[in-house]
Amino acid sequence: MATQKVQRSPAEIEDIILKKIFLVSLTDSMENDARIVYLDMTAAEILSEGKELKLSKDLTERILIDRLSGNFVSAEPPYRYLVGCYRRAYDEGKKIANMKDKAIRSEMELVVKQAKKLAVSYCRIHLGNPDMFPNWETNNSKTSPLLPLIYSEVSPSIDVHGGSSSSGGIASPPGFLEEFLRDTDFDSLDPIVKQLYENLREAVVRKSALGDFQQPLRALLFLVSFQNCSKSLVNHDWWIPKGPYLNGRALEIGSILGPFFHISALPDNNFFKSEPDVGQQCFSDSSTRRPADLLSSFATIKSVMNNLYNGLSEVLLSLLKNSDTREKVLEYLALVINRNSGRAHLQVDPLSCASSGMFLNLSAVMLRLCEPFLDANMSKRDKIDPGYAFYSSRLELKELTAIHASSEEVTEWLNKENIVQDNISGQNNDGETRLLQSQEATVSGSNTAGPDSSRSLTRSNGKGKYTFICECFFMTARILNLGLLKAFSDFKHLVQDISRSEDSLSTLKSMQEQTPSRQLEHDIAHLEKEIEQYSQEKLCYEAQLLRDGELLQRALSFYQLMVVWLVNLTGGFKMPLPSTCPMEFACMPEHFIDDAMELLIFASRIPKGLDGVVLDDFMNFIIMFMASPEFVRNPYLRSKMVEVLNCWMPRRSGSSITASLFEGHQLSLEYLVKNLLKLYVDIEFTGSHTQFYDKFNIRHNIAELLEYLWNVPSHRNAWRRIAKEEEKGVYLNFLNFLINDSIFLLDESLNKILELKELEAEMSNTVEWEARSAQERQERTRLFHSQENIIRIDMKLANEDVSMLAFTSEQITVPFLLPEMVERVASMLNYFLLQLVGPQRKSLTLKDPEKYEFRPKQLLKQIVDIYVHLARGDKDNIFPAAITKDGRSYNDQLFSAAANVLQKIGEGGRILQEFIELGVKAKAAASEAMDAEATLGEIPDEFLDPIQYTLMKDPVILPSSRITVDRPVIQRHLLSDSTDPFNRSHLTADMLIPDIELKSKIEEFVRTQVLKRHNEHVSLQSSKAARQTAEGEMHLV
Repeated sequence: MATQKVQRSPAEIEDIILKKIFLVSLTDSMENDARIVYLDMTAAEILSEGKELKLSKDLTERILIDRLSGNFVSAEPPYRYLVGCYRRAYDEGKKIANMKDKAIRSEMELVVKQAKKLAVSYCRIHLGNPDMFPNWETNNSKTSPLLPLIYSEVSPSIDVHGGSSSSGGIASPPGFLEEFLRDTDFDSLDPIVKQLYENLREAVVRKSALGDFQQPLRALLFLVSFQNCSKSLVNHDWWIPKGPYLNGRALEIGSILGPFFHISALPDNNFFKSEPDVGQQCFSDSSTRRPADLLSSFATIKSVMNNLYNGLSEVLLSLLKNSDTREKVLEYLALVINRNSGRAHLQVDPLSCASSGMFLNLSAVMLRLCEPFLDANMSKRDKIDPGYAFYSSRLELKELTAIHASSEEVTEWLNKENIVQDNISGQNNDGETRLLQSQEATVSGSNTAGPDSSRSLTRSNGKGKYTFICECFFMTARILNLGLLKAFSDFKHLVQDISRSEDSLSTLKSMQEQTPSRQLEHDIAHLEKEIEQYSQEKLCYEAQLLRDGELLQRALSFYQLMVVWLVNLTGGFKMPLPSTCPMEFACMPEHFIDDAMELLIFASRIPKGLDGVVLDDFMNFIIMFMASPEFVRNPYLRSKMVEVLNCWMPRRSGSSITASLFEGHQLSLEYLVKNLLKLYVDIEFTGSHTQFYDKFNIRHNIAELLEYLWNVPSHRNAWRRIAKEEEKGVYLNFLNFLINDSIFLLDESLNKILELKELEAEMSNTVEWEARSAQERQERTRLFHSQENIIRIDMKLANEDVSMLAFTSEQITVPFLLPEMVERVASMLNYFLLQLVGPQRKSLTLKDPEKYEFRPKQLLKQIVDIYVHLARGDKDNIFPAAITKDGRSYNDQLFSAAANVLQKIGEGGRILQEFIELGVKAKAAASEAMDAEATLGEIPDEFLDPIQYTLMKDPVILPSSRITVDRPVIQRHLLSDSTDPFNRSHLTADMLIPDIELKSKIEEFVRTQVLKRHNEHVSLQSSKAARQTAEGEMHLV
């Protein structure tokens, strides 16, 4: 017969469960488990109270205190013991779940629940007050014992790059950390959690992208998911470090989040260098590495950095959701931005400014926070209040250079502006709810700002009166300027440094081959080491910046919102622009536009960088503002818009998408050519001390675009229409500057060729060359290479300009033949002809002319084409006379010489015949001019133009200096300089005063002289006839 199982009472079951959980006993029985402690004193007290020696729920806290307070041999120290209690309680709870008796099961569940609660509570007490209970575990480490448990909680079973899955072998009991951290007693929890934050910060200090940072990052994210832990973080003394010298670098090093944001693949100053060295580990000797190895390194860094971006954005988003911590987060971000304003400078002080890595990480994180309002329809852009730039005291925006207004104009406008206090009690809050997934996502309400430029702005007397979307938008714009865009700039300069160093290395090696020396050998080795370091840094930037397509796509989406929002401040996408620039637009930071353009240029140069990006809004923006100095004051910023368009030309972008922007875009077809011509003129005067040289690079971009557009029929028609409508306006100015540039560039190039040939002769004379010192040879060699580069660049630009004159003059001739322009054009063509076929042409012979973009045959052909094109359009036959008036370069033999050269190179036909005929006409005009000059004789000074010393035909009085000049002469001057040449006062063509009286005198003088000459001629003929008659009569006699 089977033995019947003993049925235990609920009290006995409770005693057994609590004994297993707390490892204590009230009876001195020989326990098999050595960990169980006999609480003899507690047992005595219970007996004295007349109670049974059984553990119960009512005695739980009492026996726990006695266990923790006693010195028991072989017992676990308090922390490990309490965590063990919780684990054992969890295990017992699983067993209880299988009890069939519902009443007993329910009662025992309460017992286990209380045990867990007490274990957590006393664990918190112990960690907050380590000396409260005897602790024989000697541990002087400042690392919180909770940290390994948190690591075990957040670590995946298999980790990837950037972290280890090890947690010291200690696993957190399920539910322990949640119960420990989700407590309403903030004061007891606060010091414990603050120590955890310090430990996590310390764990990632000076860690690079290849360091073990992912466990601390996941731990940080885990902690901020608890409300009280979030509150502890933002109230930590190191959330924003205190100190009188708190600069950007101190914030990065000293704050809790700073070291997390410092983790990067980008190089930093040696004093703050992170380990492992990404450049050394991934990209050393990159020139000899297999492409697959480099691609693997790129993929690793991209993956690791995106893990960091995602983790940090989740941390910030969690803090922003919490109304108790949101304001502190915004304060921190604003302080990081404001204290790092120096990062906008060309040279960044690494001791006072945070690293590029931190700001690139911040850029990526902020773009992730912006995603909810970067939807395709930009439906939340009205929540971005322009008043934030003027009235919010959070960001220091008012000191930034504005798009158009000076700081004085901004101040004056704000003083006059009638500010209307909008209702900010929480209107239009639904977008914020979705963004932050909380009921209250705005700082203190919201306001809307429509596109009407006359609307009132919202004034904030403090820091908390704008929507989160508004705050996030402006902060992201500033962070991108100091982070992502600065990284683009750094990368560009790094590439330039490598190029310069490689050129120098090539020069040194060339010198070493000719005259070896130890110093040169040392210099070469030093330069090779420098190039290796630069190359590693370049690849680090490429890995984190260029290879991250998602980062660029997010940035492009942000700046698409930016340009749409800015255009709305002016009334929307429509042309023409308003007559006056709205002050909301004029006062916005200039870098908002500059950054958008820089990003577009950078992305356009990356293969597939613009894939999937809708560019229409950017195109509209560029066309609207690139030729509008009344809206965008900085000419260099407007010229950057042309650089964007230059990148989008189909032959350069290789994309059919960009072709449609030029050839099927409404604003483009109507305004693009006109605005390019206008900018070509405007860029002559930038106000910079380098304006003379800057204009050539800018006009090079414009010229390439114009040449492309000329070959698009719709744009060519627009061009011809503009030339007709603006015959004496912008088109004439454009033509004047095009001619000026052509003359300067070709003249400069040809002179440099002569200098280069002299240097070449020096270097080829081996005896004299080697007799010079090594330093002198090095300097002369560098000068030689410098001259080569200058010739190549200047000649390329000159070719572009002459080419444009050639193809436009075929269909547009009237502006070339205007009185104020025709002599200027003729002089230019004569000068070019003299250089190409005149006496000095043989001295311009080069061994490899193509190397320097010098193509004299092609150049001559284009010059002749221009002569012929203008002759064809010369309805009044004034061009031959204009050719001969050039006393410096004209020579009738040049036309014959040019015709001979063209015949030799196989250029003949109609063009050549017409050119020869033009030469004949010019020769005839020269003869006529000499006759006319003889006819006029001595011309009174008052009839001579004081600038050209030629007879005036249409005298005008200058209103300021009251000097009389010839109209075509002064109009030619005004094309380049809108001032009176005699006193520099402002002058325009419509201010000229016709001198009718003097004109009549001149005309009378000319008539008189012609009549006089005629009479003299008649008299001479009569005298001659009389002499002949007399001689005949005498002969007869």
